[in-house]
Amino acid sequence: MKFKLAKPNKENLNTFVTLGSVLILVGFFDFLANTFLDLNFTGFLPGGLSFLTPIIIGVMGLHFIRIEFSGNRLLDKINTNFNSSNFNAFLSLLVIFALIKYIPPILNWFIFDADFAGNTKQDCTSGGACWVFVKVWLNRFVYGMYPDTEQWRINTAFFMLFALVGASFFVPAKLKKYLLIFLLFVYPIIGLKLISGGDFGLEYIETGAWGGLSLTFIVSAFALILCFPVGMFLALGRRSNLPAIRYTSIGFIELWRGVPLITVLFMSAVMFPMFLPDGTYVDKLIRVLVAITLFEAAYMAEVIRGGLQALPKGQYEAAKSLGMGYWRMHFLIVLPQALKLVIPGIANTFLALVKDTPLIFVVGLLELAGMVNLAKTNPEWLGMAMEGYVFAGLVFWVICYAMSRYSQNLEKKLSTER
Repeated sequence: MKFKLAKPNKENLNTFVTLGSVLILVGFFDFLANTFLDLNFTGFLPGGLSFLTPIIIGVMGLHFIRIEFSGNRLLDKINTNFNSSNFNAFLSLLVIFALIKYIPPILNWFIFDADFAGNTKQDCTSGGACWVFVKVWLNRFVYGMYPDTEQWRINTAFFMLFALVGASFFVPAKLKKYLLIFLLFVYPIIGLKLISGGDFGLEYIETGAWGGLSLTFIVSAFALILCFPVGMFLALGRRSNLPAIRYTSIGFIELWRGVPLITVLFMSAVMFPMFLPDGTYVDKLIRVLVAITLFEAAYMAEVIRGGLQALPKGQYEAAKSLGMGYWRMHFLIVLPQALKLVIPGIANTFLALVKDTPLIFVVGLLELAGMVNLAKTNPEWLGMAMEGYVFAGLVFWVICYAMSRYSQNLEKKLSTER
């Protein structure tokens, strides 16, 4: 039997698969023994080479089983997805070894060695994560310093929002536009008045007491609702044939895109009140909401403008040939097609907006991350910052992942590709 050792072939499939499998198993055995049993069979080699030895052996084994159209479904699948080249084989083994090495310690800290029961820091004795900290502070992480007896108002406001958004998927098409108008222009007023109080027998709660995850949702929801229409009109304005509208839109977009959000927030909270007439007061949270909305609207405008530019000129000409005016042409023909093209960009802007909300701490508003910063400085819970930040990170990840999945489903639903 004659074959070239360096070039695996289908004629000697069993020989190459056996040799490759043995080398792969040796590489895994060396790595697992070193990781879990503290046995390093290649310890006599230099440090870097000793670390890479299991990967090198594994890559050699993967090289021997890399046989195109072998006829074995499992082998072909492995070669297609993980072993298409020596470089891909190296990356695959590197990722697998990294997961094997670091996932068990993370799980031990996160779950198996963690403390869940108790009410004080002294109850955390296992050496893992102290989730008691999150349990004790959970109410503050969600509602901030909002009075416990009035928290039903926040729950009611968000229930109304979720109900309105949910209803938009089921109401007839004729009613959707009225629901959208209500959601954009009426609900924000109702929601803010319900949470802030001061009317209809509701106790007034100053915005300085608002905080936690509820404030994150408040800022994100209102900014998301308002920045989209503002950005859409800015995008149309930047493409307008009227110089005054076009250059005003360009100046607005470039101004807001050219400064950091943290600077915008600082200016809205500290500098803006100095320019107001005597006796005029605008709540800090309102100023922050307006600042974030205008900031994100500038980015949204450029995303939408990209969709408008992607449409062929024939769409505009066809709409004009039907006798459509400017607004009917854009709202019935142009914008539906343009927005469908830029759903990923719109979703990306929305995700960035949600993740930017922690920056409002610079003006003294403590959303979820801000409440974690406050809780970790409590003398009774010093040293618990890791658990708080992990909890906040997981919450933000869940929110952003849900938004991402929804945008992907929306893309598939509106796709016209065949």
